[in-house]
Amino acid sequence: MDADIVGGIAGSAVSFLLLKLDAFATREWNLQENINRALQNLGIELRSIEALLIDAASKKDPGHQFTVWIQNVRDQAYAIEDVLDMFRLHQEQETGLRRFKMRHSINHLIKDIEESLQRIQQTKERYHTMIFTTINSPGNTTDLHVRVAPLFTGNVDPVGIEEPTDKLTSWALEEKLKLEVMFVVGMAGLGKTTLVHSVYERVKQRFDCHVWITASKSKTKLDNLTRLVEKFGCQITHPVDVIGLTRKLRKLLLNQRYVIVLDDLWVKEMWESLRLALPDDGNNSRIIITTRRGDIANSCRDGDSIVIHKIQPLSPERAAQLFYLKAFSGTGRCPSGLEEVSKSIIQKCDGLPLGIIEIGRFLSNKSPTRNQWKIFHDSLESELRSNGELSDIVKVLSASYKDLPYHLKYCFLYMSIFPENDPVKRRRLVRLWIAEGFVIEKSGKTLEEVGEEYLEELIDRNLIKANELDFDGLPKTVGVHSLMLKMILSIAHEENFCTVCTEAPRNLTENTRRLSIQKDDFELSDQDLSHVRSFFSFGIGELKIGSNFKLLKVLDIQGTPLEEFPSVITDLLLLRYLSLRNTNIRSIPRSLSDLRHLETLDLKQTLVTKVPKAVLQLEKLRHLLVYRYNMEGVRPFDIIQGFKAPKGISELKNLQKLSFVKASVQRRMSRHLRMIQGLDNLTQLRKLGVVELAKEDGESLCHSIGKMPNLHSLSVTSLSMDVPLELDAMTDNPPALLQRLYLKGPLQKFPKWISSLQDLVRIRLKWSSLTESPIPALQNLPYLVELQLLDAYTGTQLEFKSRKFRQLKILDLHRLEQLSSIVMEEGTLPCLQKLIIGHCSKLEHVPRGINKLIHLQMLVLYDMPQNADQLRRLVRHIPCIHSYKHGQLEVFEEED
Repeated sequence: MDADIVGGIAGSAVSFLLLKLDAFATREWNLQENINRALQNLGIELRSIEALLIDAASKKDPGHQFTVWIQNVRDQAYAIEDVLDMFRLHQEQETGLRRFKMRHSINHLIKDIEESLQRIQQTKERYHTMIFTTINSPGNTTDLHVRVAPLFTGNVDPVGIEEPTDKLTSWALEEKLKLEVMFVVGMAGLGKTTLVHSVYERVKQRFDCHVWITASKSKTKLDNLTRLVEKFGCQITHPVDVIGLTRKLRKLLLNQRYVIVLDDLWVKEMWESLRLALPDDGNNSRIIITTRRGDIANSCRDGDSIVIHKIQPLSPERAAQLFYLKAFSGTGRCPSGLEEVSKSIIQKCDGLPLGIIEIGRFLSNKSPTRNQWKIFHDSLESELRSNGELSDIVKVLSASYKDLPYHLKYCFLYMSIFPENDPVKRRRLVRLWIAEGFVIEKSGKTLEEVGEEYLEELIDRNLIKANELDFDGLPKTVGVHSLMLKMILSIAHEENFCTVCTEAPRNLTENTRRLSIQKDDFELSDQDLSHVRSFFSFGIGELKIGSNFKLLKVLDIQGTPLEEFPSVITDLLLLRYLSLRNTNIRSIPRSLSDLRHLETLDLKQTLVTKVPKAVLQLEKLRHLLVYRYNMEGVRPFDIIQGFKAPKGISELKNLQKLSFVKASVQRRMSRHLRMIQGLDNLTQLRKLGVVELAKEDGESLCHSIGKMPNLHSLSVTSLSMDVPLELDAMTDNPPALLQRLYLKGPLQKFPKWISSLQDLVRIRLKWSSLTESPIPALQNLPYLVELQLLDAYTGTQLEFKSRKFRQLKILDLHRLEQLSSIVMEEGTLPCLQKLIIGHCSKLEHVPRGINKLIHLQMLVLYDMPQNADQLRRLVRHIPCIHSYKHGQLEVFEEED
C-alpha cells in the first residue's frame, strides 16, 4: 500500500492517541510518579513523530522502508491505546492489592512501549533527513495520466456529457458583459475534466485569448502565476514576486475577452491569488474551475458571478451504453450469455465513468466467455488493489482520501463498517463517531454539532454521498460510492482499522480494532477479541457473544433476533454506545448502571416500556431513545409507544435526546413528584418527545421547556384524543432555536408562542380540532418549509394570502372534514413543491389559484371528489400528479 495512505492511518492513530493522553493526564488517577513521567515522555515522543508524519504527507514517497517504519508507529500507537484502556478498565473494577498489582503491570507495559519507541526514534532521524532531502511531489502522476490521457489521444467518450456540454457552452458564450466563474464539482472519476475540455474546445476560438492549466497543490502562488503569464506568451527573464506577477497578468488581460480553465483545483488559496490578477472590464470573460472539493466551491461563491455545476453519475442506461462501447469496441453490443454478469459489473461501477471506461477497456482484452467474466467479477476487489490490474482507478480515488485532514480520515474509513447498499442514518453515524472519540470538542458547540460539520465536509468533498434528503435538505441517510467502498475496505483491512466478516473468520489478528459481522449465525466465543473496540452485527441470524470483549466501546447489534438482554453486556465497563434497536428484548437489567461511560442507549423498536432507576447513574448519557411505532391493532393516535421514566430523570444533565417519555405514569402522585416538573433540569436537551400528557400537566411542561434554550425538536402527544393539550403558558421563554414541532391532541386555541419561533422549519398539527384557522399564525415564519394539518381544523375555509409562506415547500392537508374551500392568492407559497390533500370530503374543487403555483412539482390526492375537466385544466403545469381512490392509484390522463 502507498506510504501516504499508510501514513494517513498512522497519523490519525497518533493524533487521536495524543488527545487521549491529554485527557488521561487530566483525570485524577493518583498515578505513581514514574508512570506519570513515562506518560509525559510518551506524549513528547509521539508529538515529534506526529510532526514528521505531517511533513511526510506533503513530500515524495521515500520508499518501502519508510512505509514499514510508519506501520511500526501505527502499531505502537495501538499498543499505547490498549495500555491506557486496560488501566481505565481496571480502575473501574478493581480495588486494593489487585489495583496495586495492575499498576505495577501497567508500568512494565509502558516501559516495553518506551523501548519500542526508542527503537523507532533511532530510525526516525534517518527518515527525517530522507524526507526533507526529497523534492516536493508534483502530484500523483498516475492520477494525472488517467484523467487527461484521453484528451491528448483523442479518445474522449461523449456518452452522458452531451447535455451538460451544451449547457456549459451556452453559459460560456452568453452575453453578460461581466466576468463570470463556474466551478464544475464532482467526485473523482465523474468526468469533470472531459466535460470541461469538450466545452473549452468548442468556445476557445470565440475569445481573444485562452489558456488551460492543471492545478497542483504542491505549487506555490508564485509558481502558478508564473505558469499563467508564460502560457499567455510573456517570458519572465528576471525574478518577480507575487505582486509583480499579479500586475503583469492584469496588464496582459486588460481589455481582452479571455477564457481560463483551472483544472483539478485542490487549494482555495490558488484560486484566490489568481482572482486578484483577473480584470473584470465588461468583456464577458469566463473562468471554469474543476474540483472534487465542493467545500472550496461553496466557500468561494459570492453573488451571482460565481455558479456551481454539480456533475452527477451516469444513468443506468448511459452507463451500460458506455460500458458496452468500451468492452465490445467492435459492435458496442453485449454478446448473448454475458448480459447478467455485465449488468452486475455495471452496477458495481455505480455510474462512475472512470470505473466504467477502465473496467470496460480491461475486459475488451479478455475472452468474451461467461467463465472469464465471472472470474473477473468475483475478483474485482483484488484487481483494484495496489498491485492489481485496475489499481489506477484506486489511485485516482485515493487522492481525495489522502487530501483529508487526520481527524476526517478515521471518520471516512468508518464507512467500511457498513454493508454495501445499506444506507447509514446520518444521526447514527455522528453518534458513533462521538463514541469512538473521533469528534474533537469545539468551544461553543456540542459534539453532535461538530460531528455534523465533519459529515458536511466529507459530503462537500464528494467522499460521502447523501442517499436520501430530508424535507429541509439535510441528508437522512448517507453512503459511499461502490468503487470508493472497495478502496476503503482494502485500506481498513490492511491497516487493522476494521475487519469485515462475510464468512466465518479463521483467526482474527490481535490488532483488529473494529469488527463488522455481515453473516448470519455467527460464533465468536472462541475468538480472542480483547483488542476489539467496536462490534457491529448486520446479520439476521443468531449471534453468540462471549465475555472476550474487554475493551469494547461500541456495541451495535440492532436487528438481531434477541429475546433477552445479553447479561455479558453489563461487564463491558468501557462501553459508550449500545444499540439493541429492532430486537425483541422486553427489559434492561439494573446492572446497566455499571456502564458509567455510556453515552448512547438506543432501544428504539424494542419491547422495552420501562427504564430502571439504575439508569440515573449513567451520568455521561447523551441519547436515551426508548420507543417503538406500533402499527398493528391500534388507532393512528396511539402509534408511538413510549416508556416509563424513573423518578429523578432530571439527574441525567448531559442528555441531548430524550424520547419518548410517558408523562401519565406518575399522575396520581403528589404534584411535586411529577416527572414533567423534573424535566426543567435537562437544559442541554436538543430533542424531547413526550406522550400521554394530561391536561393539568401542560403548564408544568411549558415551564420546563422554557428552561431548555437549546431545544431543536419537540413532540408532544396528549393522554388521549379527547384530552386537550394545554400549552398556552409558555409566554416568556419559548425555545428560540426550535426547528421541528409536533403536536398531537386537541388544542382549544392555537398557542401564541409558536408564532415567535423564527427558526421553525417543520410543524405538524394532528387531531388539534382548532375552530380558528392556524394559517394566520404561521404564515410569517421566515424558514417554515413543511406544514401538515391532520384533523387539525374544523372550519370551512383556508386562505393563503399573497407574499406569505415564502419558504414553504411541502403542504399536507388531511382529514379536514368541514373544509370546503382553499384560496391561494397570487404570490402566495412561491416555493411550494409538493401539495398533498386527502380525505377532505367536502372539498369539491381544487384550490383556487393552484395554477399560479409555478414551482409545484407534485400533487397527491387521496379519496378526493374531483371534477376531472377542471382538474386537467388547472394542473397542466404540474409534472407529477397522483390520485388515489381507496388505496388504488388512478390513471390521470391528459387531454389530447
